[in-house]
Amino acid sequence: MKLKVGIPKGSLQDATIDLFKNAGYKITTSSRSYFPTIDDPEIECMLIRAQEMSRYVESGILDIGITGHDWVVENGSDVLELTELQYAKVTFNKVRWVLAAKQGGEIKSVKDLEGKTIATEVVNLSKKYLAEHGVSAKVEYSYGATEVKVPHLADAIIEITETGSSLKANNLEIIDTVLETTTVLVANPDTVADEWKKSKVDSLIMLLQSALEARNRVGVMLNIRRDKLDEVIKILPPAKVPTVSSLMDDEWVDIFVVLRKAVVRDIIPALKALGAQGIAEFPLSKFIE
Repeated sequence: MKLKVGIPKGSLQDATIDLFKNAGYKITTSSRSYFPTIDDPEIECMLIRAQEMSRYVESGILDIGITGHDWVVENGSDVLELTELQYAKVTFNKVRWVLAAKQGGEIKSVKDLEGKTIATEVVNLSKKYLAEHGVSAKVEYSYGATEVKVPHLADAIIEITETGSSLKANNLEIIDTVLETTTVLVANPDTVADEWKKSKVDSLIMLLQSALEARNRVGVMLNIRRDKLDEVIKILPPAKVPTVSSLMDDEWVDIFVVLRKAVVRDIIPALKALGAQGIAEFPLSKFIE
């Protein structure tokens, strides 16, 4: 028995393969094949565009797949979103599908779209959004370069954005948020109903999440005089209990602790001021609470 896993082809492909690598799985791709190899005989991979992923998971061709929540909604797929996978983003901002129109133009709200034309890649999502607001408008599929279609080819667009910089560069302003989205791992309901497959998926999710968590943390080791141990513990973040090991010299101890990257730059100088020696910071590939 094998677990059939969909890897998103395109913009998320390299980041996904890198995430699997940090989780302990080596995926090798070929430009001539849609079936990458993976160093786990119980997993079979297939490259599928994120836009289509949920449909193939729903049909059972794939057991699980990585895609965007937005494409699950766009396709109306009957799949289970098992976990969010926060990776391959420029910032910590929410990724959003937004309604945008010409800056300073006549469109100030969704109500102003009555009888207008909207260009977008998410036609079904856009039609649902308009229906929820009681607006009748023409929705056209955009094959790319959606931002440049206003005002000559469309009155407004519904486009995905993280920073909004591309919209501003094209003299567009955000009118409303249509949907917030993130990368998710989706599964066919029959997959989680199968004991072996569910166990395999649970293990995979744990390792992927541990690899993501490790990106925000580092390990720190140091030697400190035993009589300074209490002071060291006081400067560590709350609830961070370090591992303390005795050294050959009874007056000194070795400390190991995992810290968030954001606090290390303040803590290391404080440790040095206490007389710590041999301070070493190193990256982690996985971290599980």
